[in-house]
Amino acid sequence: MASSSLPLSGKLALVTGASRGIGAATALALAAAGAHVVLTGRTTGGLEEVEDAIHKAGGHATIAPLDLIDGESIGRLAQAIAGRWDALDILVLNAATLGALAAVPAIDAKEFARLLTLNIAAPQALIAAFDGMLRKSKDARVVALTSSVISPRAYWGAYGASKAALETLVGAYGEEMKNISAIRTHIVDPGATRTAMRARAFPGEDPATLKGPEVVADAIVGLVVADTPTGHRMRVEG
Repeated sequence: MASSSLPLSGKLALVTGASRGIGAATALALAAAGAHVVLTGRTTGGLEEVEDAIHKAGGHATIAPLDLIDGESIGRLAQAIAGRWDALDILVLNAATLGALAAVPAIDAKEFARLLTLNIAAPQALIAAFDGMLRKSKDARVVALTSSVISPRAYWGAYGASKAALETLVGAYGEEMKNISAIRTHIVDPGATRTAMRARAFPGEDPATLKGPEVVADAIVGLVVADTPTGHRMRVEG
């Protein structure tokens, strides 16, 4: 199949947390659909493996190792990408940390601050840094990965609060942009998925009973390829 016939041909995508799990699977799926994918994450080796898999499949990708905790690195990344491309068409906000599951009074303050930095401050910084490039796209999509624990659940207060905040933040950006740009925002709840984070949260669970991250990745690609309205929230079953 010629690359020009692929649904995302000519599009630029940026995926955070792309070295493994849902992020890696989403990067692979976006590339298979024709997008050039910028892979970000802390683990250079993992990013290189995903990049190699994309190239072997005939796709296009660029790795950009960085730690999203370092706010200045986001600005440098945006500057580098803007120097090579005019517009950013797809931004997938996937990177997150689970933190320790603890009762609210027992949440460690330093760990909580780090969790909020990665799970909510970093996405805001990414949106701010790439806002100009997203506005230049004729059909930009910002996809944020959330969780069912935004509904209060014992011992999930820290992580759940960060995801509830992320949904509100990204939704607000969508409302701000809908009448003045072609930017649309979407929220994706992956549901129970076979990932390292899931295994850490539920160590006794049989991973064979869970759907693979590629199921979530395919759903995300379907979301951005379709004429999905801004503000759409999707839970991935399977």
